[in-house]
Amino acid sequence: MADTKAIQQLDLNLLKIFEALYFEQNMTTAAKTLFITPSAVSHAIKRLRLVLNDALFVRQGQQMQPTAACQRMAPQLINALNRIREVLQQCGEFDPLTTEQTFTIAIHEALESQIMPALINHVAELIPQANIASIALSREHIARQLANGEIDLAIDVARAVNAPLMHSPLLSDPFCVLIDPLHHKACSTELSQQSYLLAEHIAVSSRPTGRVMEDLLLQQQGVNRHIKYRCQTYQTAAKIVTNTKLMLTLPRSIAAQFLVSNLKAYSMPFTLTDIDTHLYWHSNTQSDHALIWLRQQIKIAVEQSNLVRFENI
Repeated sequence: MADTKAIQQLDLNLLKIFEALYFEQNMTTAAKTLFITPSAVSHAIKRLRLVLNDALFVRQGQQMQPTAACQRMAPQLINALNRIREVLQQCGEFDPLTTEQTFTIAIHEALESQIMPALINHVAELIPQANIASIALSREHIARQLANGEIDLAIDVARAVNAPLMHSPLLSDPFCVLIDPLHHKACSTELSQQSYLLAEHIAVSSRPTGRVMEDLLLQQQGVNRHIKYRCQTYQTAAKIVTNTKLMLTLPRSIAAQFLVSNLKAYSMPFTLTDIDTHLYWHSNTQSDHALIWLRQQIKIAVEQSNLVRFENI
């Protein structure tokens, strides 16, 4: 039986720590998300155990597994915390010119190089006192990071998500093929299917194995290409393509940044579905005036930029 008097005197900071541990199920990781020490997390959970008269979390190896009572209570408690955040976020006016807050955006490295320069150039004078932090995207942690406020927004390729995550289209991008024209003199105004299939290709992925997106789309048409090399970034791949006969298939807006060299982009000789990029945020920030403003500015920056306009295609 929970201690009613103790509940009335409960420090709400303990509930935030409870929330983090429930999502992370690891003391050290929960501490990192809250910028406190693991011992502080442990002490907070001990205090909650005394108040609620339940173990709440039980250690199993490196994980802290929630008890049955914790599982029953956590969804309602986390919803209540999110509601409190929503109410607090609606208090006061957001002024871009005076705010000193830091906006944190999780974004894939390939997208960072095309979207972040456009965004920062657009908002530099609009939020002179604020800061923007771009961090590596971890798809498996997006929901948790958005829920606990570790990140404000995520930018990633379109994928199926469920509430409480929310999303909105940002950019639709066709594939193209990047080559060094000095080594492909047969390609004049267009790239043929035969040339594409006879060539050796370089694939870009952070994963050590497995098919990349364009290969999955090509295989749907019964098309297979020869992947000679594999690397982690488009920047590295573009450098490898230079002065070789290799071909690099990539989104058109990413290819645009490499056309200042001797490389040339051609339309994809096969019809592939465009890559859609979306903005993602948590429903508990839906009414946050600052983040509403930021989402709008990201869309404006992308629309006003020349991300998908260049002469070679």
